[in-house]
Amino acid sequence: MNIYDAAKILGLSGDLTPADIKTAYRTACRTYHPDVNPAGEEMMKVINAAFEVLKDYEGSIKEEQSDYGELFNDALKAVLPCLGLVVEICGVWIWVTGDTRTHKEALKLAGFKWAKKKKAWYFRPEQFRSFSRGQSSLEDIRAKYGSERPTGAGFTRLGGRSNV
Repeated sequence: MNIYDAAKILGLSGDLTPADIKTAYRTACRTYHPDVNPAGEEMMKVINAAFEVLKDYEGSIKEEQSDYGELFNDALKAVLPCLGLVVEICGVWIWVTGDTRTHKEALKLAGFKWAKKKKAWYFRPEQFRSFSRGQSSLEDIRAKYGSERPTGAGFTRLGGRSNV
């Protein structure tokens, strides 16, 4: 995860100090904690990764980042109840493969888009578009940003075993 993606997750912009970052981190922890949020376990992993990237950062982030974390959380909650999906978090994108045909309409309603070349669904809010035009394969994306697979109800674990 890069500095700008981490700032998006924590909803930060403008001139930042470590104190500002810590305050945003604590606020995000309260908002997305697993005790109050169905997608909380996975959101906390993303929030912790964002904090690790930013904790000592001092500088300026020019883009407005206010609601990315909330949109990301809503997308995760939308795919939680869907059985048979393989969900991967790569940086600040959510990629979905597996039995997606069954859940096509739910994925569309949650704001996921189909990546034809990658044969996978992805989530990245419209206002935070990427301009790479899909040149990287899904394997390239995994190699560059890493890949976390949620293990909550309905998700397929690494190795192809289902949690259900």
